[in-house]
Amino acid sequence: MIEFLGHAFLNPGDEVITFQYAFIIYKLLATAFAARTIELPTPNFQQDLGATTDAITPKTRLIFIPNPNNPTGTLISQHAIDSFMSRIPKNIVVVFDEAYFEFLDDPPDALRYVREGRNVVVLRTFSKIHGLAGLRIGYGVATADFVEILHKTRQPFNVNSIAQAGALAALEDDAHLRETKRVVDEGRAYLQEQFSEMQIPFVPGVANFVMVNVGDGFAVFEKMLRRKIIVRPLKGYGLPEWVRITVGTMQENKRLIVALKQIMHAQ
Repeated sequence: MIEFLGHAFLNPGDEVITFQYAFIIYKLLATAFAARTIELPTPNFQQDLGATTDAITPKTRLIFIPNPNNPTGTLISQHAIDSFMSRIPKNIVVVFDEAYFEFLDDPPDALRYVREGRNVVVLRTFSKIHGLAGLRIGYGVATADFVEILHKTRQPFNVNSIAQAGALAALEDDAHLRETKRVVDEGRAYLQEQFSEMQIPFVPGVANFVMVNVGDGFAVFEKMLRRKIIVRPLKGYGLPEWVRITVGTMQENKRLIVALKQIMHAQ
């Protein structure tokens, strides 16, 4: 879906607005289409939608807003979204990337702007709470006219039949969503409590991961890997001291904490 947006709306020299520490794919998309990325500051790892208006130029085509954001795990409120949308020119395409939407207790409603006929697309995925990452399937919600434009940019067989069957089944499996959210809520609270006790800085998150300052992210990644535990170093995001730790089962979470305590104590 993100690639479709590039094909549909970007030409060389156009501009894409996103935020510092936002999902890195937006910047890669702009590069692939020879567009320029405008990265807005993210004070305290919070995306500041108020800064977007000043960044808009006649070359602005797409604004990407991941909510919650990956890798910081922070959430933009409904009030901030509404204020932002009231100031954005209606010809600019606003993309709300809601890959972690189902983990939220009280999610903001970006779909209201689709219902209003705005140039908004809301992206969702089956890779996160549904657990179907290997099928590589997601979806976007937009107006019928907007969807028709995106249809013209996609390959005719871009989703295979097995992925479609899995996605349709996942939409009906409310029990799986409830149980996964319960496990993640419980696990995230446990991890953040442990990080606090260990006096390791972290960004309180709302998704299925926590961003943690471990001093040397890549070194910790390698030491964890030798213990058969995978965390994500964030040097590519300009955050070399940080790692992103995904919430697992409680047994996995406790194993990770034991390993992290050993590694941090040895440093």
